[in-house]
Amino acid sequence: MPRQLHLSAALDSPGRFDAAHFTDLARLAERATLDFVTLDDSYTPEPRRLDALATFARLAPVTSGLGLVPTITTTHTEPFHTSIAVNTLDWVSEGRAGWLVGVSDTEAEARAFGRRGAAPAEELWAEAADAADAASRLWDSWEDDAEIRDAATGRFVDRAKLHHIDFEGPYFSVRGPSITPRPPQGRPVIAVTVAAADLAPDAGPGGRARVATAVRHADVVLLDAPDRATRLTAATELRLRGGEALRILARIPVALTTAAATADLLTEATEGGGGVDGFHLVPADPARDLAVLADHVVPALRERGLFRAGYTGRTLRDRLGLARPASRYAATATGGATTTEPSSTEPSSTDTSAAGTPAAGTPTRSAATAEVTR
Repeated sequence: MPRQLHLSAALDSPGRFDAAHFTDLARLAERATLDFVTLDDSYTPEPRRLDALATFARLAPVTSGLGLVPTITTTHTEPFHTSIAVNTLDWVSEGRAGWLVGVSDTEAEARAFGRRGAAPAEELWAEAADAADAASRLWDSWEDDAEIRDAATGRFVDRAKLHHIDFEGPYFSVRGPSITPRPPQGRPVIAVTVAAADLAPDAGPGGRARVATAVRHADVVLLDAPDRATRLTAATELRLRGGEALRILARIPVALTTAAATADLLTEATEGGGGVDGFHLVPADPARDLAVLADHVVPALRERGLFRAGYTGRTLRDRLGLARPASRYAATATGGATTTEPSSTEPSSTDTSAAGTPAAGTPTRSAATAEVTR
């Protein structure tokens, strides 16, 4: 039996602000039984667009199987807040949330916040790695059975099963624990977009830092490559660095305006999957192209045994064939803590306590026992 593909798509629609537009797109994507959809986001004034995470929170109750993976930048934001936002999306979608990690590299975005100037790409992606690490630890800071909801004693949680993460990295210091129970997936799916050029021997420091973030923290890589041969080489290198559990989807633009264009996509999906687990489609016109995908491309792939007939499993991790990770802080059967990776302790090459941010050791948000500094 041929190996079945994973398929996802971008819903990017600059200038659209009506909920009905995105609801219609999500329903088309779900009719095609796509694994997940993404939505681009940034702090730039143009193109004008809605907040990606808030938009997907709106889509969660009108979908039932579709994964929702908004872009959230780690620049000018705090991992504590990002972790709670993605965790909340995982709860309201009943385990279908992800996070497409992005960075903000323009002076315009830096001026919008007024806390720091624009930074080089290598610094931004190193900061992104720090943020992803801290967020993952915060998701683990509640054990799965920490909620006891004992009305007789008035106890909502077992405090012994909430853990400080005491994260110390080059860019963030986060004490934790989270103020939100552990996500349904344990850890929502983390995705990073990588270009094949980032893996080349002559890749710049920014590209190398992006790859390092992806192989260490991503569950899914969206791979940009100019041709099949380059795609195979890059995917092989990513697999060697990131391991067999890493899901790699080739990111390809589509404009399904003609029968020939549809046939070309079907050929690419059928024959061009060497080295990758599937495809992330970037439609030129999401409404038109997703309809063609649902009505023509996906049925043809099913006939070839290359795509599932419907959704299986309950969560996005289930759809992608990713195991649900145990909390790194959960007690073992013998009473000891599970072995965990140490948080990064390398010194930062820059001063990140810019104007408007607290000095180290000062909590920026207090709720329950959570503390975050930057």
